[in-house]
Amino acid sequence: MKKYLAHFSLAALVALTALILATGPQRRPGRKPETDAKARMVERSDALALALTPPSGDTAADREIRELQGKISGAANRTPFLERLGWAYVNSARLTNDPGFYKLAEACATAIDESVSRSPDAALLRGHVYEALHRFGEAEKIARDLVAGREFAFDYALLGDALMEQGRLTEAVDAYQKMVDLKPCLQTYSRIAHLRWLKGDLPGALEMARVAGSSGTPREPEATAWAFTRFGLYSLQIGDYAAASGASDLALDLIPDFAPAQLLRGKIQGAQARTSEAVKSLEIAAQKNPMPEYLWALSDALRADDRAVDAEKVDARIFATGRVNDPRTFALFLATRATDAATALELAQAELSNRKDVFTRDALAWAQLQNGDVEGARENIALALAEGTQDARLFYHAAAIAAASRDDLRALEFSRKAGAIRQMLLPSERTALDRQVAALSAHASVVSSRQSLSPRTTTNNERNK
Repeated sequence: MKKYLAHFSLAALVALTALILATGPQRRPGRKPETDAKARMVERSDALALALTPPSGDTAADREIRELQGKISGAANRTPFLERLGWAYVNSARLTNDPGFYKLAEACATAIDESVSRSPDAALLRGHVYEALHRFGEAEKIARDLVAGREFAFDYALLGDALMEQGRLTEAVDAYQKMVDLKPCLQTYSRIAHLRWLKGDLPGALEMARVAGSSGTPREPEATAWAFTRFGLYSLQIGDYAAASGASDLALDLIPDFAPAQLLRGKIQGAQARTSEAVKSLEIAAQKNPMPEYLWALSDALRADDRAVDAEKVDARIFATGRVNDPRTFALFLATRATDAATALELAQAELSNRKDVFTRDALAWAQLQNGDVEGARENIALALAEGTQDARLFYHAAAIAAASRDDLRALEFSRKAGAIRQMLLPSERTALDRQVAALSAHASVVSSRQSLSPRTTTNNERNK
């Protein structure tokens, strides 16, 4: 665990690691069955003890956790409180960006299973933990087992999420449709909005994100703040800066240090050339969520603000943590910076084994281009574009790959598509895009001039014969 992730004692985290690694009691040669039974009792008590580890903070989420832990300790039937505690840990993980909370949620699921064999509530909790930790295949298996046995909206949410991350959008649509039929709500609307955006339906995504935000309440601040943030991103993409800023304000009113909303605010400010303000917003975002996406945005803004030394310090953090924290984004970062292209390719290929979605295909294509595999890059960028996703970085990469393939017309087409939504790019990407468009336009102009002169030259040559 990184120091910035530590919310619990070192001893608790060590016990947590042991729980994660354990797959069950290990039978040693010659060990008697009663010894196995005692070992299982110890492991059960470890799972419950881990779930009851008190948080060190005093936020509203921490107080909720303590309250639930108190109810569990004195309850004859612990299962309902353990389930609620597990979801409280999931909520804390999302608010703090600390994956340790997901492992505590998994401990709650284990403790429930020890009391209630094959509990669907424990399975759903564990499935969402797996999905959050990018164990998508395992999450899908749990979801399919659940939907085969009952009709519950959030089982279909889990199934849709796992399928979407694996790039199986048609199947995800069916799962989300089932979810909305069973329970139209904020969680449903947010998922549909994102799926519409992935399929290239930006107006539809905006509409559904607006409905999601209006369905939220202060009782579910994280989900509501997320819905506002997504609406803000879609608004920024259509160039509605006022709506985008208003959405970020609404999200930050609910959760003042909500990292996704601070990232959105930084993007808006950067697109408006308010560079110093963008740096301040992105510093807050990266402090709350020190993942490569956030650190990269901060580093780029610092360079745009002529603070190269500070940017290099942020880059060092990306190099130190990127491989573990988010290999896909780290691969994109390495390929974009033309640094260690071989590692970028290795990480993108490994990610594709687990996650065959649009953006993993894009990361692989971009890494392949930097490694000189133009044909491989062409194949994967075509797969990334196949769903119709309207994304500026996707178009920028597609343009560069087309240019490397000497397909100047398509390169110019994709460059113009990226330019139409250039506000969604990082400052350095916007600069690179401008150079790309200028070079392609100049080349197209030269080719056009040669073609227009060619018939006249031929005629003159014929006359000279």
